[in-house]
Amino acid sequence: MSAGGVWVFKNGTMELDHEAGTTKNALVYVPANETIRSLEMLERRLGSLGWERYYEDLAVVQLHKRDGSIDLISVPRDFSRLRSTHMYDIVVKNRDQFKVVDVPASGSTSSSTN
Repeated sequence: MSAGGVWVFKNGTMELDHEAGTTKNALVYVPANETIRSLEMLERRLGSLGWERYYEDLAVVQLHKRDGSIDLISVPRDFSRLRSTHMYDIVVKNRDQFKVVDVPASGSTSSSTN
């Protein structure tokens, strides 16, 4: 579990506020400056880079390179469960094609964390 948030004082006690000051991450396909918003979008972009589905599972989608490399990408089938660890795995295996950006709670995109 993530322990993200900000410690705040309420009624004389200190509590962790998970909503205050938090940011979300977003995966961006760099060549088109496109924020990836669904598993279908991600698979389409990865497919154009030589990735294809490797194994059918109810919980995850696994992709491997057609060229026979040993790289494997696993992402949750439920895109809302995509976390920064999945995003950075995609970035590392596809340098210069993807980046991870911070999206503040207000919804605007800030600088890259890549």
